[in-house]
Amino acid sequence: MLCCMPGVAFIPALLVSWSSAAFIISYVIAVLAGHVEPLVPYISDTGTKPPESGVFGFMINISALLAVITMCIRYLLIEKQNESSHFIRSSCNVLSLCIGLVGCVGMGIVATFQELSVPSVHDIGALVAFGSGVVYITLQSMISYKSCPKWNTYLVCHIRMAISVISCVAFIPMIVFASEVSMTKIDWTPGEK
Repeated sequence: MLCCMPGVAFIPALLVSWSSAAFIISYVIAVLAGHVEPLVPYISDTGTKPPESGVFGFMINISALLAVITMCIRYLLIEKQNESSHFIRSSCNVLSLCIGLVGCVGMGIVATFQELSVPSVHDIGALVAFGSGVVYITLQSMISYKSCPKWNTYLVCHIRMAISVISCVAFIPMIVFASEVSMTKIDWTPGEK
């Protein structure tokens, strides 16, 4: 099976590049249009008003598709490695893939339903995307440790686990602060709550 997959290593790099471009391009358009302040706006704020909302939605949906492809490749790679090494149960790999795919659906929801148009759906999509993402990368980190030292180095495993821990730690304040804020508009004036 792996002989049918040469050249797919560019897909995760494309995912990161495309996603970064989506955030940067929509940010630049939003700032130039005067829709957001240049200093650290929420990502969703940069994709709320036209024309940046169209660019943001389109590019994030492509990112979700690239993430699906990346996760399927990772799933197939682990399945192939597991055939000879038997380092995890196949159901663990399937579970990880399913959770990752749910996160991709969340990304699609965030991209399709703008923050101010349908805030509850947008927020649910963001919660699903980020929550599933944290669980997915944590499971992938655990799978990496199980496959050591034959298929991974411990350095790679430690880096993956560090990213997982940082993501888990960042997810907690995101939930706390997001539950305290109800966005009804982007523009804030002094004296408003």
